[in-house]
Amino acid sequence: MTAPDPSQKPAIWRHFLALFVVAALVGADLYSKASVMPWLEARMVRYADFHGGYPMPEPELQRDVHGHERHPVIGNWLAMMYNLNHGAAFGMGAAFQKVLVPGRCMAVLVLGWLILRAPRRRRLYLSALILVMAGALGNSYDNLFYEPLIVDLDKPFGPVRDFIDVYFEFGDKQWHFATFNVADACISVGVVLLLISTFLAPKEEQTPDPETTS
Repeated sequence: MTAPDPSQKPAIWRHFLALFVVAALVGADLYSKASVMPWLEARMVRYADFHGGYPMPEPELQRDVHGHERHPVIGNWLAMMYNLNHGAAFGMGAAFQKVLVPGRCMAVLVLGWLILRAPRRRRLYLSALILVMAGALGNSYDNLFYEPLIVDLDKPFGPVRDFIDVYFEFGDKQWHFATFNVADACISVGVVLLLISTFLAPKEEQTPDPETTS
């Protein structure tokens, strides 16, 4: 029976580094939501009664061709827009929160277990897991603890706060990407890195580990 390769065992310090990065990303997600969403609420007509009504504070939000209230950041293609998402990506699954939210929490536990067992040489794989876990934690926090100004009593859990809004222009046509947040961005990038790491796994495993070669 061959002894396990020590170069494949995860180092303890990497566990702490992974935990620190996850905490930093979750903190960035929650801080951005807590900063941007109230700022947008104060400028939205539907929430005027919560903030003393008119006149609305400056700068005023601009309505696009679809009637969305937005605050342009870079031209018309990047803006901040208030959106509460009771579902998953693109708002899907809002009617199945009782399955979606516990599943999201279970995914966090599974991702934590995978991070603890990630081999030393699979750095890209580990980075992908960290990003996806941070995103899942940020959105799970909203589901479990965030209470919007107007509560939807038909939903058992709170909504996820989204505010990054993007339009892509192709000639005289526009394509509106689903509004998202920092947690969603972490998940999207993490999934892409996870797919890439799957193809690069043999090369990653053959890469010398500086911890064992130094």
